Amino acid sequence: MFNAVLFILAAVALIVSWRKDREKTGKALQIAKKQLLNLLPSMLGIIGLIGLMLALVPREVIAGFLGNDSPLGIFIISIIGSITLIPAFIGFPLGASLIDAGASVTAVACFLTTVLMVGVVTAPMEIELFGKRFTIWRNLLGLVMALVIGIIMGVVLQ
Repeated sequence: MFNAVLFILAAVALIVSWRKDREKTGKALQIAKKQLLNLLPSMLGIIGLIGLMLALVPREVIAGFLGNDSPLGIFIISIIGSITLIPAFIGFPLGASLIDAGASVTAVACFLTTVLMVGVVTAPMEIELFGKRFTIWRNLLGLVMALVIGIIMGVVLQ
């Protein structure tokens, strides 16, 4: 229901914008189309890899490794989340799929928070912009905070 409201609001805003200035709205739609087409191959690749992983890894393995809140399982899924570069709109459905496959809320929360808060893949660019010391500290603090948040969410939501 909420998604339908958002789509309706977006459509209304687009119509209002179109009526106000067709040229600017047309340019904005062309830019959006170009960005979507540039982003689409990588998004489809990520979705395909996630689907393949969920199809190839048996539910019992996911439930056994990530379902019992073992420190090793939490640590490994957090490292995977730290290395993985996926947007939130892909990560959250992946998290739901992991929970459906038997992973614990704590494990999935740690995975998602590390995906969003720690950037191993983006570290080289971040080092260029902010420096090595800042990048290392930000990522270490992000990892610690992601684990704390994940554990708290696991306690609260289970």
